[in-house]
Amino acid sequence: MSKSNEERKRREALIYHAKPQPGKIKVVPTKRYSTQRDLSLAYSPGVAEPCLEIEKDKKNVYKYTTKGNLVAVISNGTAVLGLGDIGPEASKPVMEGKGLLFKIFADIDVFDIEVDTKDVDKFIETVKNIAPTFGGINLEDIKAPEAFEIERRLIEELDIPVMHDDQHGTAIISAAALLNALELVNKKIEEVKFVVNGAGAAAISCTKLYKAFGAKDENIVMLDSKGVIRKDRDNLTSQKLEFATDRDIHTLEEAMQQADVFIGLSRADMVSEDMLLSMSADPIVFAMANPNPEIPYAKAIATRDDIIMATGRSDHPNQVNNVLGFPFIFRGALDVRATKINEAMKMAAVKALAALAKEPVPEQVNIAYAETKLTFGKEYIIPKPFDPRLIAKIPPAIAKAAMDSGVATEPIEDWARYEDELLHRLGADNKIIRLLHKRARTNPKRIVFAEADHLDVLKAAQYVYDERIGIPILLGNEKLIHELRDELEFDGDVEIIDPKSDEQTEKREKFAKIYWESRKRKGVTIIDAQKKMRERNYFAAMMVNNGYADGLISGYSRSYPTVVKPMLELIGTAKGVRKAATTNLMITERGPIFLSDTSINIDPSARDLAKIAQMTALTVKMFGLEPNIAMLSYSNFGSSEHENASKVGEAVEYLHRYYPDINVDGAVQSDFALNREMLAEKFPFSKLAGKEVNTLVFPNLDAANITYKLMKELNKADSIGPIMLGMRKPVHILQLGASVNEIINMAAVVVVDAQEKEKWRQQKEEL
Repeated sequence: MSKSNEERKRREALIYHAKPQPGKIKVVPTKRYSTQRDLSLAYSPGVAEPCLEIEKDKKNVYKYTTKGNLVAVISNGTAVLGLGDIGPEASKPVMEGKGLLFKIFADIDVFDIEVDTKDVDKFIETVKNIAPTFGGINLEDIKAPEAFEIERRLIEELDIPVMHDDQHGTAIISAAALLNALELVNKKIEEVKFVVNGAGAAAISCTKLYKAFGAKDENIVMLDSKGVIRKDRDNLTSQKLEFATDRDIHTLEEAMQQADVFIGLSRADMVSEDMLLSMSADPIVFAMANPNPEIPYAKAIATRDDIIMATGRSDHPNQVNNVLGFPFIFRGALDVRATKINEAMKMAAVKALAALAKEPVPEQVNIAYAETKLTFGKEYIIPKPFDPRLIAKIPPAIAKAAMDSGVATEPIEDWARYEDELLHRLGADNKIIRLLHKRARTNPKRIVFAEADHLDVLKAAQYVYDERIGIPILLGNEKLIHELRDELEFDGDVEIIDPKSDEQTEKREKFAKIYWESRKRKGVTIIDAQKKMRERNYFAAMMVNNGYADGLISGYSRSYPTVVKPMLELIGTAKGVRKAATTNLMITERGPIFLSDTSINIDPSARDLAKIAQMTALTVKMFGLEPNIAMLSYSNFGSSEHENASKVGEAVEYLHRYYPDINVDGAVQSDFALNREMLAEKFPFSKLAGKEVNTLVFPNLDAANITYKLMKELNKADSIGPIMLGMRKPVHILQLGASVNEIINMAAVVVVDAQEKEKWRQQKEEL
């Protein structure tokens, strides 16, 4: 890096920490504080009541204070990153950074505490004296060998979880990576030969954990700055003595010969190409020195094409990053009020991380890391730090291990509810989406992906296939689809159809004749029909109409009007439906909200609005929710006689008369609709008073379409839709350029829609 580049990076880092206000974390009130009454409850005299309850029973401190979600990040600044002993004040930015990571990855609150002493007894005394404040203690950047003694004694003397992350974080993440790497090369941990270059806290902890998983002492060679740690060396610490060898090995070069695994926790450029070449077949190299590994990644993979390599860097595959561990380990420990973090819990974290790397990777992770498709293999042996599944997978594994090993004081009974709570903590509460996918899996249906020769559409189809959400039928240019499948390593047994190919001539002719028969009195000739059947959306619609598929999805690469036209022409609306409509499901902080009609009816009449509300209510129920529908306007319950407002009132009157079981009311302004207390106070007669509105029907397309797109962009709300309402068959049209996740969710909607229509058809036949 050039000097000018280094200076730019330096200034960028300083400005980031200094502006707009110094530091990276702050305290935010969690209770109301706007009135004198609020303040009298927060402090004197109201605060006395919880104090007295805690005095009666110290366990009540978890009920009335933040203790249960508060961790101390504590350091004396003696081993800060690669900076060494820089003192407590200089370590504070790192400790604040650790606090930030705790919060954003696991919603754990943190106070960072920098202790100005190098004396082990004084440090321990300080931590013990402040421990009542916290639910857990994260020790950070304390030099060895003092770190070992400090952690050991605090674990013994405190009744809350204590962990030195520098030791155990790297050990846990690297152990998960190691188990998966060994599986890929078909080697057993009991048999492989290890070289561990480094003998600090992290290296010692890593090697101990590998032994817990089966590594043998006789197969381990550890080195420090003086060379191989041998039994004939003087003045070895007890930690190093555990890994001393009596083999005739003295240098790293000698140790590397025929070694299976290299663990680097030392410094850059310690390993040469020759050393790498001297290792056994399929070597596993974890070069974790920071900021630069023991051997550069590019050099290592150029030297050995059979290597599996991990580093501590984010710009290479397989980053051993402690953030995969500590937030989620403490989350699980706090949630069962564990009295310690023991070996069973660490091993549970290893196994959970290793297992997660083998599961299909969410598309948002691929996008975040600019990957076409991450799959378990040599370049993906551990999950990525921004994988949203971590919060729901790792803490439950930790909590279960704490319970099984007898250190949990508040065991979890409802695991499904606990997982929902974990997802909700990070705003990842997509329960309704998970339920949609789960329902689709119960009875997968055949879905035509009409634009499968587009990468994102094919990615979505692959996910749908892998997760058994549906049975994809891939429509498009067959040659291009095969090329994209090869790129994605999508080798599933799926049907591929090119509507323009010679193989489909017979089916095209059949479809054209059927189409012509239905449209010949509307100006369509047989030649017109034959031409139409070469177009993917017409062909796809005919597949659904004639039983070759259960539903279809399209619209990724074409404008909405051009895609909806063949669907209305060929599929048509269901019996009793004059006009189709659409709804968008928005996943918001307050929960799911349906918005209608977002795509089709420009200025619906009162009768149209009533039908839109009725069809939306059926869709809301399809998602397992009870619809509470607000018919929106700029007026409240007849306050304006303008026709734009009165048509909404007329629609409500119609619904109340003919569909009294639907919980719907209006015309009402949006703020009243969404604030149930305000609505109940001002309009207690409303059917919506005191209820949580989850469905909004807008008076026109302008209002609905603008609102849903504003919500997507301003609030970053996830959206499923536009979901077609009132169609005879399950056909759904994407917004132009929809994301992979949006396509996946819409495919699940197609499947569930097909399930519902099948159920209605069966019920009708039984009658």
